[in-house]
Amino acid sequence: MQRGRAVRLEDFAGRWRIARRIDDRQGGVAGWFEGVAEFRPVPQGLAYREEGRLWLGAGSGVVAVRDYLWREEAGRIVVDHGDGRPFHDFDPAEPEAQHWCDPDDYRVRYDFARWPEWRADWTVVGPRKDYTMRSTYRRA
Repeated sequence: MQRGRAVRLEDFAGRWRIARRIDDRQGGVAGWFEGVAEFRPVPQGLAYREEGRLWLGAGSGVVAVRDYLWREEAGRIVVDHGDGRPFHDFDPAEPEAQHWCDPDDYRVRYDFARWPEWRADWTVVGPRKDYTMRSTYRRA
């Protein structure tokens, strides 16, 4: 399914503000994350680091950090975990992906229709997981 314009890896370079909504149906709790992501050029592609504050339910917020490596391969954007483990890849013109992490199924749909604002919508299901996350990115 086409989700807006086809992006190139280099389009992501720079800093982004993130607003993320989390709906955990399994735990019956809602959460949100606010922070900044930076896509920094490295020889392999773009090193992604996000830092911010995560709130779950009525609890106090905690510092949250994630690292990934975004790179190009055969016309696709490949996203690896910061430690090099494979995560997922997608065709920029058809930006959907699935990742099986036994026993959990992770599915993402990127939406670039309002570029340079863009979204990543995740659905995660498994024996102990059932949640959605919507992350909206805007240039910082």
